Amino acid sequence: MKKVLLSAVALVAFTFANAQEESKGFGFSKQDIFVEGSFTMNSTNDKNTEVKTNSMEFTPKAGYFLSDKFAVGLSFGIESGKTTTSGTETSKLSGFHFGAFGRYYFLELGQRFKTYTEFGFNLGSDKNGIGSAAVKTNTFDLGAGLGMNYFVTPKIAISFGLGNVINYGTSKTDISGDKGENEMNMNLNVFNNFFTTPTFGLTYKF
Repeated sequence: MKKVLLSAVALVAFTFANAQEESKGFGFSKQDIFVEGSFTMNSTNDKNTEVKTNSMEFTPKAGYFLSDKFAVGLSFGIESGKTTTSGTETSKLSGFHFGAFGRYYFLELGQRFKTYTEFGFNLGSDKNGIGSAAVKTNTFDLGAGLGMNYFVTPKIAISFGLGNVINYGTSKTDISGDKGENEMNMNLNVFNNFFTTPTFGLTYKF
């Protein structure tokens, strides 16, 4: 009888807590602060050629809502990687970037899905190579894209970077005589790459 009573109390408490969570609603409001980020790691080992590769990338960002739908924020990222052949390091990569962004939420798909467009810029620098042969590259990227948040709880959401609409970038190495390179991409058919090159992360709302 005690077990049944305790189970009933636990069920009522859980239902009440869940109702409280639901009543808070999902989404963002003016003056909310959020942190967001993704972490990727990759490792391969080709035993036929004795080539091993390892790479890592961490891209956190933080934003502040000026209104219920518009937020501004800062982003940062670090990456590293290396390749070894027969136990000897043959390639090494390290880099970082930082930037700023604006994000506008324009569509709600149900209570938990929030769709946004984001625009911003990034400045970056990376070094690729071994020792004195390493080449340093400085980059600048300016672009706009689309994304989505799915709220698991009122404070925690899964973030999906779905596609880039437009992107402009420049890069220049420290090799003598390099005049740099410019590149511009535009994807008006945004549905084309929604689920071919998505990025995933977590968002936490304070």
